[in-house]
Order: sequence, then C-alpha cells, then structure tokens
Amino acid sequence: MRVWYIMRESLTHLRGNRGTVLIGVVTTAFTISCFGGFLLLYLNLKNLAAFLQNDVQVIVYLEPEASVQTTSGVNQRLEREPAATTITFVSKERALREFHEQFPDESTLLDGMGSNPLPASFVVNVSPRFQDAESIGAFADRVRQFPGVTHVRYSQDWIDTLALFVSHFEFGAVVIGTILAVATVTIITNTVRLSFYTRREEIEILRLIGATGAFIAVPYVIEGAILGTLGGVLSLGVLKGTFEFLRFEIGASGWFRGMDHILMFFSVPVSMLLILMGMLLGCGSSLFSVFGLMKTRD
Repeated sequence: MRVWYIMRESLTHLRGNRGTVLIGVVTTAFTISCFGGFLLLYLNLKNLAAFLQNDVQVIVYLEPEASVQTTSGVNQRLEREPAATTITFVSKERALREFHEQFPDESTLLDGMGSNPLPASFVVNVSPRFQDAESIGAFADRVRQFPGVTHVRYSQDWIDTLALFVSHFEFGAVVIGTILAVATVTIITNTVRLSFYTRREEIEILRLIGATGAFIAVPYVIEGAILGTLGGVLSLGVLKGTFEFLRFEIGASGWFRGMDHILMFFSVPVSMLLILMGMLLGCGSSLFSVFGLMKTRD
C-alpha cells in the first residue's frame, strides 16, 4: 500500500503541474544536450587527432625535370631512413590526374598552361616511433638535403595544434557542463518546490497523523527522477538526430572523405550514462528542495 501510495502521489504531482513539468523536462534536456554535444564533439575530435597522429605523412617534392637516376637515388636514400615505413612514388601524370579528381572546378587553370606544372613526389608514411615534432622535423631536414629534392611538406604542426585544442576543449566542456548542471538543479528544484507548496495543506495533515519526513519526501524525489529521466531521453534523441543530420551534410559536402568511420555517436553504455545523469540531477534537485523546505518549516 505504501508503494502504491507513493507512486500514485508522484503521478498526481506530475499531472497537476504539467506546465512546470514541461519546463523541467525541457530544461534538463537542454542542459544534457549541451553537455552531451560538447562531449560528442570532444570524442570525435579526439578520434580525429588520433587518426591523423597515426597516419603522419611527409611529402617529398622533386625537381620539375628530375631524371630517372635522380628519382631512383632519392627513393633509395628514403628506404634507408628508419623513420620511413612505406614510400609511394607519385609521378607528374598521377599528380595531375589526382588534382583533376580532387579539384574539378580548378582543373581548367592547368589545362591552359600547355605542359604539366606539377612535380613528381614521394609520399612517406612515418613510423610511430618518429611521429613526435622533434623527430619528424629532423627527418624532414635530412631529406631536404637529398640531391633532386626541392622542398618537403608535412602536417605535424597542424596535428599538434589539433591535439592541444582537444585538451583545452576538454577543460572547457567540464566547466560549461558544470555551469549547465547547476542551472538544471536550480530549475528542477524550483519545479519541485512549487509542487510542494501547492500541496502544503495535504502535507501538513500527513505530518499531523505521524507521517515521517522520508515518507512525505519520496513522491517528490520520484517526481524529480522522472523529470530528469524524461529530460535525459529527450536530450539523447536530440543529440542523435542532430548528429545524423550533420554527418549526412558532412558526407554530402565531401569533408573528411575516406574518414567517415571516425565520426561516431555515443555507445550504448555512454547513452545510458547520460540518461542516468538526468535521473540523478532530478533526484538530487528534489532531495535538496524537499528536505530544505521541510527543515525550514520545522
């Protein structure tokens, strides 16, 4: 009977305060969506940084008129480098063909030049042992001294900058998530407090007939838990819908071509944790509100 009473009271509170309930659910969903959005962006940026870090390439450009002997000599010297794992030769013709494929709108600029202006090059995949900024810089400096090499290009600085951005983004997500959590607790607390005031006469009667504070407070705690859980489920739906839309738009635009597997949504355990976070926010807000009010009245 006690369990049935508690559940009935919780549902009665929710039905009787639909406006405030809706505000509480939407606010919780907004808070968790903002925090989840930061978390989702952080996880995907971290995956992108890890993917790029494990696929560092150095591009070695040759002289425009490099002979077969010069090209072979550069290839042999690259093969003796411990930092090089795989070496791929890109001829002038292949470079022109890839340029036409990747930049079809700008390819007409090269057609009017008569001869192929793009140089041949070697694409060198760097061993993970030499992917720190100092080692890859030393490797690039050595390669620049090879006969027939005009310049060397690599993206390690950009990758290091991305990794630094991810670390700062992680700190920012924690700070913003904390602020949003405090805002959610405040709004849910006020929602439960309003429900408490609207039923204060009934609560006084229960206290006069000997009902304990815990017995009176449990329906409100369950109410807060329901509000938080509904907000968590709604936020998860919003995040999933937004994620799928953005992934479709990114795929249609050609960004991250060949790296679609990097963009990932939350796993099932993490999704459940977001819903659990909403429920805990609701429970904590209700406990703080109800026991605070009951202590004040005492």
